Amino acid sequence: MRTLNSRQRVVMTFTFFSMFFGAGNLIFPPFVGAQAGASTIPAAIGFIVSAVGLPILGVLAVTFADGFDKLAGRVSPKFALFLGIAIILTIGPCFAIPRTATTSFEMMVVPLVPDGSKWIAQLLYSLLFFTLAFLFAQHPEKLSKVLGRFMGPLLLVLIAVLFVACLVHGIATAAAPSGNYQTNQMARGFLDGYQTMDLLAALYFGIVISANVHALNVTEESQVQRETAIAGLGTGVLLILIYGALSYVGAVSGSIITINANSDTGATVLTNLTSTIFGTAGTIFLGIVFVIACLNVCTGLICTCATYFHTKFPTVAGHTVSYRAWQLAFTIFSFVVSNAGLSLIIKVSVPVLSALYPISIVLVLLAITHTVFAARFPRVYFWMVLLVGIVALIGCVASLVTVFGGSLPWLESLLNMLPLQQQQLGWLTPSAIGAVIGVIDSLRIAHRAKS
Repeated sequence: MRTLNSRQRVVMTFTFFSMFFGAGNLIFPPFVGAQAGASTIPAAIGFIVSAVGLPILGVLAVTFADGFDKLAGRVSPKFALFLGIAIILTIGPCFAIPRTATTSFEMMVVPLVPDGSKWIAQLLYSLLFFTLAFLFAQHPEKLSKVLGRFMGPLLLVLIAVLFVACLVHGIATAAAPSGNYQTNQMARGFLDGYQTMDLLAALYFGIVISANVHALNVTEESQVQRETAIAGLGTGVLLILIYGALSYVGAVSGSIITINANSDTGATVLTNLTSTIFGTAGTIFLGIVFVIACLNVCTGLICTCATYFHTKFPTVAGHTVSYRAWQLAFTIFSFVVSNAGLSLIIKVSVPVLSALYPISIVLVLLAITHTVFAARFPRVYFWMVLLVGIVALIGCVASLVTVFGGSLPWLESLLNMLPLQQQQLGWLTPSAIGAVIGVIDSLRIAHRAKS
């Protein structure tokens, strides 16, 4: 039976890591460290538990369920298709892909160009950015040759340089915890890690990694699953190390320049640090880090989206649509959105993402416990997803109304009746109720089948 050697597994891990680690992953941990200050360690632990733990559990759950479609299909096949399309579009051309170009442009180019020429600079930059991403994503099964062997290691080296510079600089006096991190730093870090939304991407990145494993002549499906899981676990280790390092970077930055948690961002934290340590060159250095991180993620997302749609919709209106055609469509759409309508897309997408996340968490937890629990009571899939989905949909509607300037006080009051709703964990109660109903329903069906 063909297996990957140690070098190939390292390359596959770097590929997986590169697909995960974008601008959001780069700026969240420093922002945590800058706010937590002297309490960075417990805050970082909480952040890592959710920001790394949930996505890696997602990778393992999907891998051993033999794909997200089969996992979601335990609810129903139509539900699997609907949820799959919703996740792919929100983590792809409607949100994450355009954001990779816009964020890297803001960090790399905006500080270097006059305000009057910003629009033409953004047009040219995004054209180059998406052209490179399109070229890198031509062959998803060969993505490890680009990300795993070159782009991923380069990004790690640049982050290591930043971390070493912080170690040399040190912290004279750690800042006092501020903003949301004045109390309960570990719990706050957990909630902020939950907001990275990496779990949604994790549910489908396995498609691309599996294709790369197949390209290395691993043909037995069980071994492909095993190698994908190993790459996922390796990615988890890398993310833990880097999130820990970047949290320390944030603590150093916060000790140099105090931030305003209400108006500043993780990008501000990094900019303050690099400009202090490296001077003018720091802006360029940080911009390069952002460009590489964003280009990696953009490439991975284009591969994932195009692969999914090519698999699900090989023909449209009687015409064959190739992987390359889907890839081109997603690239062009993302290019247009990044230049024309990203702000509105983001405002609309965030409530949708927040609705999809609890449903995905429930599916992953059920998959992880499938052998000991869910397989014995199969109806828990339906009832837990149904009740969590209802609450998530209500929350999505309320948020969308707010985005467009309206309000539904009665709906918000209804949601606030749920325990832990203020901590964005209101879905836990419906999921517990769904589990109880699912067990009872499963026993009822089993009893009827016997009689």
